Amino acid sequence: MAIAFENLDPTTRNYMRNEVNLDLEQDRVYRSRHLNTGFKDAWEDALIEAVTTNDDAWLEQQVESQNMLKDTYQKRTPSGGMTIAKVPVNAAQTLAEGEFNRYYCRGLCARAIEEGKQVEVYRGKAVQNARSASVAMIGRVINPAELLEDLRANPLDTALGLPPGPNSGLTIKLV
Repeated sequence: MAIAFENLDPTTRNYMRNEVNLDLEQDRVYRSRHLNTGFKDAWEDALIEAVTTNDDAWLEQQVESQNMLKDTYQKRTPSGGMTIAKVPVNAAQTLAEGEFNRYYCRGLCARAIEEGKQVEVYRGKAVQNARSASVAMIGRVINPAELLEDLRANPLDTALGLPPGPNSGLTIKLV
């Protein structure tokens, strides 16, 4: 199920595309450690198409149908050795939702700055076990310039905590 983005319209999509292009120019587009070798261009093309005309659910479907992710990966054991582990079954969903939401938040912040507005956190997707930190963020109004700077500077975990980790269902809207 896709996240319900309240302000996902052509204007926001233009800002999202600008943010993706900025990352492409600086070679800062996030690539999952589970991405198969040789799928960098396919991932970037799908991401561009998703922010231009589709959504996170479509992006997830592209990741799955094109077999962009590995089935297994090497990881360190507690004793310091190495083992082979299965890539989580929800890896495509986590990647697609997380990156689409990140560019949506960045694009919406850029739009809010230009329009002289603020952004507010809301739950765009129901989750089974909401984290208390996520629940506490709902309704919080955030300065879009600060959030945009944070999202651009921190490609994974942001200082402001938005989006608040994988599968939180939280996103932002204009206020």
